[in-house]
Amino acid sequence: MDISIIGGGYVGLVTAACLSNNGHTVICVERSKEKIKKLSTGKTPIFEPGLEELIKLNLGSGKLSFTTDLSYAVKNSEAVFIAVGTPMIEESEGVDLKDICNVFKELAYILKDNTLVIVKSTVPVGTNRMLRDLVRGMNPTLNFDIVSNPEFLRQGSAIKDFENPDRIIIGSETKASRDIMESVYRIEKLSKVPILHTGLESAELIKYAANAFLATKVSFINEIAALCEKIDADVNIVSKGLGLDDRIGARFLDAGPGYGGSCFPKDAAALVHLGKEKKVPQRVTEAGIAANNATKQRMIINIINLCNGCVEDKTILVLGVTFKADTGDMREAPSLTIIPALMENGANIRIVDPVGQQEGLSLFPDAKWYDDVYMAAKNIDCMIVLTDWQDFKELDLYRIASNMRKKCIGDLRNIFPRETLKKVGFESIFQVGKK
Repeated sequence: MDISIIGGGYVGLVTAACLSNNGHTVICVERSKEKIKKLSTGKTPIFEPGLEELIKLNLGSGKLSFTTDLSYAVKNSEAVFIAVGTPMIEESEGVDLKDICNVFKELAYILKDNTLVIVKSTVPVGTNRMLRDLVRGMNPTLNFDIVSNPEFLRQGSAIKDFENPDRIIIGSETKASRDIMESVYRIEKLSKVPILHTGLESAELIKYAANAFLATKVSFINEIAALCEKIDADVNIVSKGLGLDDRIGARFLDAGPGYGGSCFPKDAAALVHLGKEKKVPQRVTEAGIAANNATKQRMIINIINLCNGCVEDKTILVLGVTFKADTGDMREAPSLTIIPALMENGANIRIVDPVGQQEGLSLFPDAKWYDDVYMAAKNIDCMIVLTDWQDFKELDLYRIASNMRKKCIGDLRNIFPRETLKKVGFESIFQVGKK
């Protein structure tokens, strides 16, 4: 099938790479000429394991191309995927739909009859219907349909998630659009994946509800972790006991410094906003958001307590500033709350992150950045683990501890065995959910 993807961001690039790899001919549209120039050589503006390799492979096969020409792409496509950003409005729980509305205004006059428009962008409930009506109002003679096809891609494993999804959600109102979507996804490797056909509004809500639920699950285990710290329980063991229950499951039960990223915070807030609009308060989600904010503040307090109640003039090495491993995304990362608080209390911050420096330099201009953990650890007073990169899990802890001024560690991802930390010489240890 001939497909175009509008939007060369995270979702758009992963969708374009994977659909072209599945045999479709895909044109990806992006406004920036500079970005298109890089993408056309296989260089990506984001870090996602395996993405550059997949793009290069399908550029070479001729199944994938990039352009700034929206009209050209759309007129040569049977289906058009929309993957433009829908960020939160600052100082609000609402969502900024300006960019996606502008795209649909352009589509109104360049879409061919019987083209299917598929919205991958995460949008508030009712948006797809509004966008369809917008186009029909501008061009009443155009015969087209719209589908809500939310994405469930985890940063760091997006290609795997696209190729091996738990389910595929298709929100539509016509058999013709459902048939086209079946032909998009019904390849051999996806033949056993459940496809749920539903209406537009249900598909939109599934996306928000899923992320809000997972965010709340993270908040729940972090509150249990806080309790564990007071009663001599081990949150890792508690999490395992919970996860063995099939009704609960083990995923998203890893205690840490709080959730972040582009999805959980935005989607949970948007669900709360929708509840307020419809006068149906989403109290559980509201509590989860509050608990997540409290978790970040608890981490700050625990780090200061770890340093004998004062971080002024102390040198602290932070391992990892991205919101999770295997991504360069800093949006809503716990580091954005924790590091400034430590600096405000007088700490000197050093940072090591495999890919976070490019974005992090502007966010933490007063920190010192290092490429080598062992160099960064010399004569420090404390080391804090904020992101569980695999590189950090494989560090020589004895070598690090022997070069530190104070043998002090805050392992906020619980990546090191406590006995190992003690064995190599750490004297002051904080791990989340452990006394």
